[in-house]
Amino acid sequence: MSQAVRFREILMLARRDGRVSVEGLAAYFGVTLQTVRRDLNQLADQGKLQRIHGGGLLPSTVANIGYEDRQDLNEAAKATIARRCAQDIPNGCSLFLNIGTTTEAVARALQAHRDIMVLTNNLNVANILVDNPSCEIIVVGGLLRRADGGLVGTVTTQAIQQFKFDLAVISCSALDEDGDMLDFDIQEVGVSQTILKQARRSFLVADHSKFRRRAPARIGSISQLDSFYTDQRLTPPLEAACQSWGTNVCVTEADASRSRAPT
Repeated sequence: MSQAVRFREILMLARRDGRVSVEGLAAYFGVTLQTVRRDLNQLADQGKLQRIHGGGLLPSTVANIGYEDRQDLNEAAKATIARRCAQDIPNGCSLFLNIGTTTEAVARALQAHRDIMVLTNNLNVANILVDNPSCEIIVVGGLLRRADGGLVGTVTTQAIQQFKFDLAVISCSALDEDGDMLDFDIQEVGVSQTILKQARRSFLVADHSKFRRRAPARIGSISQLDSFYTDQRLTPPLEAACQSWGTNVCVTEADASRSRAPT
C-alpha cells in the first residue's frame, strides 16, 4: 500500500473514531511502528492531524483536545519556551499565569525565583508552585473546569479586576495568520482579556502547533503584547507585523525531533 493511500485511510479512521493509535494503525496496515510514526508526523506537519502521545487525532475548530493529550503535545518545545520566558521574569514581581500547559511549564521554570507573587486561575499552576517557598500564590475564584483545573466565568473575571500586576504570562489555543489569539471557551476568553487589561506588561507563550489550529473565539491580537515566546520562526508577514507593533519575538528554535509528541 502506498503512503498516499495510507494517509487517506488514516484520516478516514480518525474521522470515524476520533483518534488513531500507532499500534492500532501498524496492525491495520501490516507495517512497522516506525512507518506509522513517520506517517503521523508527516500528516501533523501538513496540519491534517494533531500528533498526540501514542497516536493522533483530527484537529477541531470548535473543541479543544483533551488536557492529557495537550500535556504530551510538543512537551520539549514548551519546556524550552518556558525556560526562556522565565529568564525575562524578574525576582520580586507580581505576575499572572493563566490556563494552559505552556503556562504550567512556565510555573515549573519559576521554581528558583525569589519573592514573587503569582496569581492564577489554573489549579495546576498553584500546585506546581507550592514547591517554591519564596512564591506567594493567589488562586482567583470561579467556576471549576474539571477537565483541566481551570477557573473561568464571571466570578473569575471580577476577582481579577481587583488586582493590578506587573506581568501577565498567557497562552492560547490557536493563533491566526494575522496574529489574532484564539480560544475555544468563550468564558476563558473573557478571563484572558481581563488578565491583559490588568497587567502592566504581557507575554505570550505558544509553540508552533498553535499556528496549525483554528478556534472560534478571539482573545485579542499579538499587537497587544510586549513579548511573544515560541519555538519556530514566524511567517515573514507576521514577523514584519510584530516589528511594526513593537512586539518582541523570541524564538527558541527547539530541536524539532524532540518537540514531537512522544510515541
